[in-house]
Amino acid sequence: MNINSDYSSQNIKVIYDLTKFTHLDYAGHLACIVWFTGCNMRCDFCYNKEIVFSKNGSYSYEDILSFLKTRVNLLDGVVLSGGEASSHDLVEFCTQIKKLGFLIKLDTNGTNYPSIKELLELKLLDFVALDYKAPKDKFTAITHSNKYGEFSNTLDLLLKSEIDYEVRTTLHNDLLSENDINSILSDLQQRGYDKKYYLQKFLDTGTNIGNISAPSKSFDESKLLKEIQVVFR
Repeated sequence: MNINSDYSSQNIKVIYDLTKFTHLDYAGHLACIVWFTGCNMRCDFCYNKEIVFSKNGSYSYEDILSFLKTRVNLLDGVVLSGGEASSHDLVEFCTQIKKLGFLIKLDTNGTNYPSIKELLELKLLDFVALDYKAPKDKFTAITHSNKYGEFSNTLDLLLKSEIDYEVRTTLHNDLLSENDINSILSDLQQRGYDKKYYLQKFLDTGTNIGNISAPSKSFDESKLLKEIQVVFR
């Protein structure tokens, strides 16, 4: 298979790890998770430090495709996660995955707008989970990036598309307050978002990029705006 000349000829392994089976990460489907190396953000709450800072992984595209060939009719889909999967060349990889008959879900921070737009135009994605990291005024402080504009463009792109998708936020009570989440909810409502909005509680694994611990502040769910349904995970 000829994917990208840089990857195939040099056999660079851009995939950090492979979770061979999950029934949780792609709702309603049995899937595997492909964890890509590297990320263009440094979110304080991120517990995937090894993945974010890694430049070389354990698997190549060819390795994953070989595995998937053994899972035809056993798995429904493939989750592309990371790190940030959209930082890598995904077009040919996704094309080959689709030829095998799998659905593809992309987990993304939305900051690689041109790549995501191309994947959508080529109809290579079946579901997108978009991370809304923080409201605009806190975005840089939490992600240590200046890419709110790119994220915003991707959100608008998804709103105009026909693809199934969700918007979600990782909630650490010391970093994001009820007012911050309401700011996100207001922005989503103004853009015409009419789906469920997911709040994922911070997972304290003992290690994360910002070296933060479990939140000390409480979070009052009753203070959240009601116009959009909020679902806690």
